[in-house]
Amino acid sequence: MKPIAPGTTIGHVHLKVADLERAIGFYSGVLGFEVTQRMGDQAAFLAAGGYHHHLGLNTWESAGGLPPPRGSTGLYHTAIRYPTRAALADALRRVRSAGMTLQGASDHGVSEALYLKDPDQNGVELYWDKPEAEWPRDTDGRLMMVTRPLDLTNLLAEPPMD
Repeated sequence: MKPIAPGTTIGHVHLKVADLERAIGFYSGVLGFEVTQRMGDQAAFLAAGGYHHHLGLNTWESAGGLPPPRGSTGLYHTAIRYPTRAALADALRRVRSAGMTLQGASDHGVSEALYLKDPDQNGVELYWDKPEAEWPRDTDGRLMMVTRPLDLTNLLAEPPMD
């Protein structure tokens, strides 16, 4: 079989949430996504940079619901890629200002990532990709991703965004 077409991307994530306003409070109020459209009190679409939507949130099947129990299948996390290290540092400042706790922070060689939970206990990864020329590779040129602790003090030394 041929591989998928180069340039194919994952366009958006649509999450079932228990409380729409609470979810909007996190994705818009904390992370800074803009609400582009609402469908009453049942759904909202959010985006960055004027796109139609990167995130869909709805309560159609989940209003007042509970997170899936441990040991069940489902989405492990949604990964939100930031364009620069400074933008990732800004995200960390936002998360800390909101009093939220990180679940982890890793340097993967190819990227630097922050891990946390949204109000519905969905996993969220906030990350930026390092320049491809810096990605660790073995002698045959294959990627050699790693998981090392991310130095948050060093990340926060990035100048604040305008």
